[in-house]
Amino acid sequence: MSNRTSLLILASLILMALLGGCSHYRDLPGGTVKAITSAVVEQQEVSVPPLPLDPPPSQDYVIGCNDVLIVNMNGSDFSSGNYGVDTKSSSSTLPQSRVDGSGDIHLPYLETVKAAGLTVSQLQESIRLKLKKYFAAPWAVVEISGYRSQPLYLLGQFRTSGTFYLERPLNLLQGVALGSGFTDTASLKSARFIRGERILPVDIYDLLVNGNPRQNVWLKAGDTIFIPDSRNQQAFVFGAVQKPGPVPIPPQGSLNLAQAIATVQLRDVGYDFRYVRIIRSLSPTRGELIVVDFDKIMRGESYPLLLQDGDIVYVPRSTFGDWNDAIAEILPSLQAISAVLQPFVNVKYLKQ
Repeated sequence: MSNRTSLLILASLILMALLGGCSHYRDLPGGTVKAITSAVVEQQEVSVPPLPLDPPPSQDYVIGCNDVLIVNMNGSDFSSGNYGVDTKSSSSTLPQSRVDGSGDIHLPYLETVKAAGLTVSQLQESIRLKLKKYFAAPWAVVEISGYRSQPLYLLGQFRTSGTFYLERPLNLLQGVALGSGFTDTASLKSARFIRGERILPVDIYDLLVNGNPRQNVWLKAGDTIFIPDSRNQQAFVFGAVQKPGPVPIPPQGSLNLAQAIATVQLRDVGYDFRYVRIIRSLSPTRGELIVVDFDKIMRGESYPLLLQDGDIVYVPRSTFGDWNDAIAEILPSLQAISAVLQPFVNVKYLKQ
């Protein structure tokens, strides 16, 4: 393809982009009849199975590392101080002991006692049995004064974001409530639920807006709930372009397919406008695969196609195969920017 031809195509794209940004289209000459049809030639909805629901967890709290305990047992003199904890801000007169990184607490007489992994009643019994070496009728009372072993991270557009700690079994709805609501720019449809290094197929919007109990999963220690800012919207363009990557969607504005392709600039040679592909996220569990005949838009036979937040556009380098071929082609690019992609794309295609 000659440089002259490439320049003409680029100029056409820029013109289409400018027209797409206007609030109206130029009138055609009187008597002109021009059929306007959709540029979408294929559209299919895809989904992922929801996260399996776990049975309700036990109501007994399991002690873990960094939890702070009050231990009172017969025959012990705690007046000399505390064991591994600064209690200047505590109203309790009893000393406290922090569970160390090995899961142990350190007590008079008994020295090291394993605490992590036990419930309060189990730890009391363990201490009581150890005290039999010293007392005829031993007893022990354990209380948790500081829950620090099971963090929950609420990040993004919560009114109260930060680290919270699970003091009892909580489901997703109860966990979200800890954030005291959301800011005006919260994008609930793009909210993601992260466990370990994986984004899970949980639709927070569906839970909060539609009350779908199927999405109300039980939380686990270390879970993260992230709600992005709706002002930071973008689409992504890959394939036969010179500057592949994100294209911002203007705040309170729109971005059409022609504008996005013009922004990233086509390669000089090697592209097929008849089968431009778009992966669109509808929710963390649902999406659409769309094939667009961009030539129809270029010829003025179809209106410009508006892009949505998170859309992934692929311009084929040549006449391409099926969706599996297209996804395999762009998968390395998606993996490189997985942190900013919509939850559905991560769950469906990246399988973290």
